[in-house]
Amino acid sequence: MNLFGDPAQWLPLTFAALMGLSILIYVVLDGFDLGVGVLFPFATDVERDRMVASIGPFWDANETWLVLAVGILLVAFPAAHGAILTALYLPVAIMLIGLILRGVAFEFRVKAPVPHKGRWNAAFWAGSLMTSLSQGWMLGLYIMGLQQTPATWVFAALTALFLTVGYSFIGATWLILKTDGDLQRKAVAWARGGIWGVVLGMGAISLASPLVSPRIWDKWLSVPEIFLLAPLPIMSGALVVLLWLALRRLPTSDDSWAWFPFVATIALFTLAFFGMAYSFYPYVVPERLTIYEAASAPESLFIILIGTCVVLPMIAGYTALAYFIFRGKATELRYD
Repeated sequence: MNLFGDPAQWLPLTFAALMGLSILIYVVLDGFDLGVGVLFPFATDVERDRMVASIGPFWDANETWLVLAVGILLVAFPAAHGAILTALYLPVAIMLIGLILRGVAFEFRVKAPVPHKGRWNAAFWAGSLMTSLSQGWMLGLYIMGLQQTPATWVFAALTALFLTVGYSFIGATWLILKTDGDLQRKAVAWARGGIWGVVLGMGAISLASPLVSPRIWDKWLSVPEIFLLAPLPIMSGALVVLLWLALRRLPTSDDSWAWFPFVATIALFTLAFFGMAYSFYPYVVPERLTIYEAASAPESLFIILIGTCVVLPMIAGYTALAYFIFRGKATELRYD
């Protein structure tokens, strides 16, 4: 059968790729601004204002990618949407509460009277932490096949911790790029500590995935698949080494390499995502529903695809425009 000649084959694959792309962009973009929020307790009040200024023009646009990913899951894979959201109802609710708390605190912390600013700072940190931990919990349960057992809860808790550390790491690399002076030096120190959490988290997921699923074990460790997959861990290991070396030499006097940790971290997250995508394909609900079984009718998918071709470039366009306009170092936080 010609894969690209049968809409029942290429349309689900197309929407799975679009959903995966949306999730990847969300994890990278909203990951760094969540990470900045997680790092709040380690900064002074003046530094917190600069940290908020570094993410202020971007954070709400970043969350659009999460809306897009969930929207694609709902309309393109309704059966999977029902199964996933049913299993993850509580962490999804906690994530939404965290996002709401974070969004409200983001605006109020600057406009509130000075005596109340500390409470809004705490609310911003709490919202960021709730969102990060709940997303990590969901990732852990997803890897475990959405099974609810004490063992899967322990793994989900570890994944929640490691993903939060990963977000704080990419947040620190963002601050290295967007700030200077004492705050930049602090961000380098935060990143030096956080890189080990990233390594442990990626290692834990890499070890757990093939142990949970014999199918993933075969996709990773059989021949010739093991040789085809080998470049992913090799490149990931090389990026970790380069990041470690770069962080030991930062900050530089001319700030010429401040961009490297953030770009390298994006590449590292991308490699990890492709490893997961390769592992779980063709399943959208691990070991239960493939993208082809969960997909809407081809006629519906084709109509949705037309709308996606209009909406996706608009989202990508205003996201790119925001990052272009507000490029450079973050300056004083102002609302006038």
